Parts: sequence; C-alpha cells; structure tokens
Amino acid sequence: MNEFGFRPSRVLQKIRSGGVASCVKLNLGDPRVVEIAALSGFDCVWLDMEHGPNTFHEIENQIRAAKIYDVDSMVRVRKGSYSDLIIPFEMDAAGIMVPHIMSVEEARTVVRNSRFQPIGRRPLDGGYSDGGYGNIPREEYTKLANSERFVILQIEDPESLDHLEEIAQIEGIDMLFFGRTDFGHAIGAPGQRIIKRRVDRERLSLTAFDYLMRGEQLHKKWRKNRSPQTAAELDALVTEAVTFLDSLAGEYIVAEEWTKNFLTNWRRESVTHKE
Repeated sequence: MNEFGFRPSRVLQKIRSGGVASCVKLNLGDPRVVEIAALSGFDCVWLDMEHGPNTFHEIENQIRAAKIYDVDSMVRVRKGSYSDLIIPFEMDAAGIMVPHIMSVEEARTVVRNSRFQPIGRRPLDGGYSDGGYGNIPREEYTKLANSERFVILQIEDPESLDHLEEIAQIEGIDMLFFGRTDFGHAIGAPGQRIIKRRVDRERLSLTAFDYLMRGEQLHKKWRKNRSPQTAAELDALVTEAVTFLDSLAGEYIVAEEWTKNFLTNWRRESVTHKE
C-alpha cells in the first residue's frame, strides 16, 4: 500500500520485476473460493461476469476477499456500456478483461473508457473503494489508476487478426489474450485444438496470429495468458518466457495436492528461468 492508501497491483509488480505471475479462474461466486485460491499461493484470481450469473455484489465481496491476502482480482467484464468497464475498477479490482475485441476502434474505445487522462477519458469519481472513498487526492488517484491497474483484451474472432499488431500498439492495453475456444467455434471448428491449420486454410493473416500462438511479445505488450495443464507444459511455457500463467478453472483448486504441485513446479521453473 502506498502513502495514499492505493493498493498496487501484485501482477504488475511481478511482471515489471521480470517475474512470472500466476492466476486461477474461478467460476464460483462465493468469496471463500477466493480465499482458498489466495491461500494456495496464486497472485491473481480471475472473476467472471461474461458467462454465468455472478452479480456486482458477489464480485465485490470476492475482490474484498482477495485483498485480505494481497492478491489481485481480474474481472472479465460484460461487453456492454462503459459502466461495465469501470465498476470493477471502482470495486478495487486490479484488472479487467474485455472479451471479443473485433477491431482497432473497439480496442481504442476500451482504452478511452477505462483509462484516465492523458491516456483516456474514463469517467472520474473517486468516491468508491479504489479511490479510498474520496480520501485519495484526485490527481494522485488518476495517476495511480493508470499505472497500477491493467487492461487485457481477448482476441477470439478471426475478424480481429488482420488488425492485431495495430491493436497491440495502442497505449493503455497491457495484455492480449487468445481465446482458443471461441476462435475455434468462430471458424467452424468447435472443440478442435489444431486451429492454426484452419486459419491458414481460411487465408487469414498469420503473422500476428503466430505471435499469439507462440506467446511472443507484440510491441512490448506482456505476453498473453496461457493455461498449462501438466508439469511438462508448465516447463515449456516458462522457457518461452510467458509472464502471466492462468491455471485451470477454480473448481479444481479444491484438489489441494494438484494445486500445491502446480505452484511448486511453477515457482521452481520461474526461479530457474529468471537466473
């Protein structure tokens, strides 16, 4: 916590220092699940409002549970109005993920609505949790909100691929997430993991797509989220220098032994790679 009472992002601190941040997706709305994830050692919990019945009230209590353990919350928002983007931040989530970005214009609109000046034009309040309920000076609040909160865009439709490199250049976007499931469905291959071949067949732009498939950086953006399923996959991802790892969905964290093994392996490989 800084002198103004604004909680810095654990994920951003870890990535900026050259480390690897871990995240687990939670499909359940109970704050106890967040506590279990935090006690298991994850840096971030992924809370979801795109799918499922979670309400803002439930999400707010989950964010509070994460903050008790100094763990970040990332909320995948509904693709709706600007309020859907800013309310998670005002509840003190460390980041948001916006699904189904289809164009450069949509990406710029996200930045305009989620970042303060001079990057964007996010509506300014400061009277909620992230602003210390009015106790953080507005100038400091806007600066900290821009520097200590992250925005992730989901690339999961073929329409966005030809514009991917331009999207990645936009100031205010921290990470690109490739959604294999929806992308496979969009090109008529639901459930199929070998997507690259289908994209080639469709004669879509492969240059930027290859970056996402390999986890490479696009214009110095942090590497995309990847989901290791085994220790071998974890080893490969750390070798690729992926900096934001998403574990399996939250219902699996009750498998305590699996979670401990995953985190033990991740920490070991992270240290080895950093050295």
